[in-house]
Amino acid sequence: MGEAEVTTTVDLDDPRTLIEFSVLLASGRLAGRKFASRADAEAWARADEGDQVVEYNLVCECAV
Repeated sequence: MGEAEVTTTVDLDDPRTLIEFSVLLASGRLAGRKFASRADAEAWARADEGDQVVEYNLVCECAV
């Protein structure tokens, strides 16, 4: 039996729900890409080298 598909509902009227994921590199620079999910960003990041997954909202710059 396969894994259940996860559906995420986004309230387009609430800009706080428009969260993006990226990786803050150990050098202090933000990776030049964004990821569809936190899990994707974590899989790409090199935590052992100091990379950190970050979440941000470009619409309202809300703290997440």
